[in-house]
Amino acid sequence: MSESKSAEVSELRTAYEKTVEKFLQKAPERKKAFRTGGGLPLKRVYTPEDLEGLDYGKDLGYPGLYPYTRGVQPTMYRGRFWTMRQYAGFATAEESNARYRYLLSQGTTGLSVAFDLPTQIGYDSDHAMAQGEVGKVGVAIDSLADMETLFAGIPLEKVSTSMTINAPASVLLGLYIAVGEKQGVSMEKLSGTIQNDILKEYIARGTYIFPPKPSMRLITDIFEFCSSHVPQWNTISISGYHIREAGSTAVQEVAFTLADGIAYVEAAVRKGQDPNVFGKRLSFFFNAHNDFLEEVSKFRAARRLWAKIMKERFGVTDKGAQMLRFHTQTAGSTLTAQQPENNIVRVAVQTMAAVLGGTQSLHTNSYDEALALPTEKSVGIALKTQQIVAYESGVTETVDPLAGSYVVESLTNEIARQASEYIEKIDGMGGMLSAIEKGYVQQQIQDAAYTTQKAIESNEQIVVGVNKFQVDEGHGDRALLRVDSSVGMNQVRKLQAMKSGRDNLKVQSCLEEIRSASRDEGTNLMPLIVDAVKAYVTEGEICGVLREEFGEYRENIVL
Repeated sequence: MSESKSAEVSELRTAYEKTVEKFLQKAPERKKAFRTGGGLPLKRVYTPEDLEGLDYGKDLGYPGLYPYTRGVQPTMYRGRFWTMRQYAGFATAEESNARYRYLLSQGTTGLSVAFDLPTQIGYDSDHAMAQGEVGKVGVAIDSLADMETLFAGIPLEKVSTSMTINAPASVLLGLYIAVGEKQGVSMEKLSGTIQNDILKEYIARGTYIFPPKPSMRLITDIFEFCSSHVPQWNTISISGYHIREAGSTAVQEVAFTLADGIAYVEAAVRKGQDPNVFGKRLSFFFNAHNDFLEEVSKFRAARRLWAKIMKERFGVTDKGAQMLRFHTQTAGSTLTAQQPENNIVRVAVQTMAAVLGGTQSLHTNSYDEALALPTEKSVGIALKTQQIVAYESGVTETVDPLAGSYVVESLTNEIARQASEYIEKIDGMGGMLSAIEKGYVQQQIQDAAYTTQKAIESNEQIVVGVNKFQVDEGHGDRALLRVDSSVGMNQVRKLQAMKSGRDNLKVQSCLEEIRSASRDEGTNLMPLIVDAVKAYVTEGEICGVLREEFGEYRENIVL
């Protein structure tokens, strides 16, 4: 800003402040201090003075160009919309397949698989630890037989699939590859994402199996295998979503997610892999929360920071490997059981934030998810929310439409600054694994969650229908989706029938090969896992061998 313009803005600010001083005597503001949902202070008004020092080329640039603050593609949604990827899975593979077919018929452009808890932690449905949990929070997948049913009639060469699986990610990826082969689709043509992010499980979610070192080996084995054999597959979805669901602030979500990303890149580089190659298949997964301006700014800040990390820290020169591409899911933690129809509005606000923030893929939560798994009707409304934003709102017609907003650019800078400070602190502890082992990250999230809860209980933070504007909703029955207990028993019967009909000598041979290879860190386990699942070795059997060889992780409790 020129000296004359700066003086003009300063003069106008003085006049404005005098006007405000008089106005406040008649009409005081609602609060003594205003903050974003993540706790960042908010000024009454933002001006060009708040962007002093902003270097357009260095800090913003153009869409599709470094540092990608304004988006990873030059034309963004003027070319094509984000992938509308509805997360779904429940009960049996047959029922989940029917839901996928419904979603595809309604215009969803990508599938996202929710697995039940036993599958997520590497137990077959007939294991004692699986009792009462089979099919409850996702679909039960024990073997290739279930995977074949899950994707029956769905052409995998035409559909991009995301799988929310972490500790046993290598097994589920192997199963997907095997299903593709059954359909006549080679590995080279498969596209999608495996979440494969174990660090956030230690931090915030808890579906871990193995200790950090062997877990990182499995992850980097996937990087290496897919770079050579499954080139269109995103090998990891580095997830801030669950960190935010656990109670973190927006700044912490960015900082801890990118710190996880640094740890994964470092682990792969130590194994001799080239970040210019595997870096192109890294993807991220963020939460879209309620504070609209903060969320838009968060996504922009994350892109800028990651590009600089890859270029400056790791020397990455490939533009595709510098880009932060991300999937977004609207915030499950903001959904309320009280007046659940209000959640439709919350999801719409969060959807708009994700789109204006430049997401590549989006799942919108259904309004009844605070009560049960979503019904077909509620998931249809959630999908239509995305379609209305895409086709009717007008915000997709120009790229990064909020760029230049004084408040958005100021918040983008502040989120990037504070997130960088967190990353530097984690570096000083020896990296993310050390920070997790010391309980630092967990403690930061717990403190933030406690602060938010106190604000809600004191009515400092309003949640409509919960601590203000309540209504008597009575006790009428709602049309909720329930998973019958018979699902577990039927799944066990199918599993036992499959086991009795397979070549069990081949099964034992495959398991012994995996056991032997697990003892040699120089051997990539993925080819052996792919061969095993083709022989109908179950997920639980493979994870059982790895449990015996790698051991199991025990959480570091932080109080």
